[in-house]
Amino acid sequence: MKIIFITTYLCFLTSLVFSQDITGKWFGVLKVNKIELRIDMNIIKNEIGYSSTMDSPDQGKNGIIVDSISFVDSLLTFKIIKGKIEYKGKYSKNHLITGIFAQGGLSIPLEFGRIEFGLEKKMKPQDPIKPYPYYSEEVKFKNKKDGITLAGTLTLPSKDGNFPIVILISGSGAQNRDEEILGHKPFLVLSDYLTKNGIGVLRFDDRGSFESEGDFKNSTTNDFSTDVEAAVLYLSKRREVNKKKIGLIGHSEGGLIAPIVASKSKNVSFIVLLAGSAIPGGDLLLLQQERIGRSQGVSEENLLMIKNMNKGAYSVMAANKDTSLLKKELTDYYQPILQDKEMVDLYVAQLTNPWMFNFINYDPRLILAKIKCPVLALNGEKDLQVPSKVNLESIRSILEKNGNSDFTIKEFPSLNHLFQECETGAVDEYAKIEQTISPIVLETISKWIKSK
Repeated sequence: MKIIFITTYLCFLTSLVFSQDITGKWFGVLKVNKIELRIDMNIIKNEIGYSSTMDSPDQGKNGIIVDSISFVDSLLTFKIIKGKIEYKGKYSKNHLITGIFAQGGLSIPLEFGRIEFGLEKKMKPQDPIKPYPYYSEEVKFKNKKDGITLAGTLTLPSKDGNFPIVILISGSGAQNRDEEILGHKPFLVLSDYLTKNGIGVLRFDDRGSFESEGDFKNSTTNDFSTDVEAAVLYLSKRREVNKKKIGLIGHSEGGLIAPIVASKSKNVSFIVLLAGSAIPGGDLLLLQQERIGRSQGVSEENLLMIKNMNKGAYSVMAANKDTSLLKKELTDYYQPILQDKEMVDLYVAQLTNPWMFNFINYDPRLILAKIKCPVLALNGEKDLQVPSKVNLESIRSILEKNGNSDFTIKEFPSLNHLFQECETGAVDEYAKIEQTISPIVLETISKWIKSK
């Protein structure tokens, strides 16, 4: 799930680039709180100067629009208004641009070059090594409802046979089929483990990302659920698939999507919720903001101020379902609090984004109450993004009340949101931990699926 950060600088977004001929591709590495993020800049010369877009490969974000860019007397400057981002850098004869990336009061040195450098792309200990000891196929399938084609990878224990199978559903933010984040590939590791243990896996790029078609920016959780429905339909027509054992594994936002699909499709035999939420979206964000902020040293006084401000904004959203009217209502709400037009515009734009608007007003309890199939719900005790106790207890309560007795709920001590063994669960630990997924989690998932 994407992290809804306390301050805008923690969105990790962006930067810029150039050369005496500054057009073309530039590469840099943004280092924030010991996290390294590759930044690829694409600069084009036009009639009035330059235009540019930015890619952040490690976040799966491509084509981010740079609002203004200039290159005068070897000085490159640019702005991305939505993220309140500014960059100033000096071009040198050795084809480097050295400057400062600024956002939300934070200033970070950032250097760009013509050759990809700075971030060492190395395999993690759990990354599988080719050739894999199982069958792997690049596949495409159609979401007829939205008229888009999705691309992914299907792995099977062998080319011939009839196997139980799962579809992996990623968390929020544009994700590739490996759910790649900060050098880790959780879905690649998970699919490798399951396939080696006799369970087929389909994982695919999110719509509008990488090799999949569609509009990611304007899509909501419900839209993403139709992609998974299309994946279920595709698998139900494959001869290698045991039609009575098609399951869904959703991580984070994927844990919201899996129940939506299972509530509609009789072809779904079971679901696995990895850090899936079972409280209203607005309530989850308030908890997330508080816990992540505290882990970053934000004072209790400021945490309370932020909580009250956001809680008030979410109430405004709940009372105004018309987005056109909502923008004015939110602007009127934020103006006396923030007293900064650019900041107000930024907050309003974020909250009226289709995904965010839907997420804050979404109550997953209503869908969980309809689930009749077996459920495995897992969470890490040190998860700061989807706090374990409140969400797992909500899942348990809903399933029990609904009369669904075939469920298993487990909280793992010392695991974070990515199910890594960790010290604090803080977001800045993710990249520093070599482990991608705790082996006990992999074993738990595999054994449970094979018992169904």
